Amino acid sequence: MARTRTPAVAGWFAGEGDAFRLLGTRCSSCASVFFPREDAHCRNPHCVGGGLEEVPLSREGRIWSYTDSRYRPPSPYVSNRELPWEPYTLIAVELESERIVVLGQAVPGVTAADLNVGMEVEVVSGVLYEDAETSWTIWHWRPREMAA
Repeated sequence: MARTRTPAVAGWFAGEGDAFRLLGTRCSSCASVFFPREDAHCRNPHCVGGGLEEVPLSREGRIWSYTDSRYRPPSPYVSNRELPWEPYTLIAVELESERIVVLGQAVPGVTAADLNVGMEVEVVSGVLYEDAETSWTIWHWRPREMAA
């Protein structure tokens, strides 16, 4: 039986394959772009406020910073304590056209040793967790040199 693919956080991303995009919001008054999305008010303290519209964000950016997670974080982080901890790599990516930095995990198998500040990466669909019925999806950053 195939698992149902369900976003781990509704409304933050959509699509599959080349159509996969993070979803942000843009203020109609000052053109500021936000991720995670903002649906209540403009976060720009210098803006008088305007309507917020959903916008797909750039698929590509450059590594601004990165690190790895070699230990299990404390509560409220959710993980199965009966399974051994599997380290993962976190990447902060600057999206060029939006000029914002978005944090996310690297694709599985990419370590901090594989990365450099300024390296080009692209956003791809990933899996955070799977249970018997559901694949809970998120986004991952993949170095462009690894593109399929």
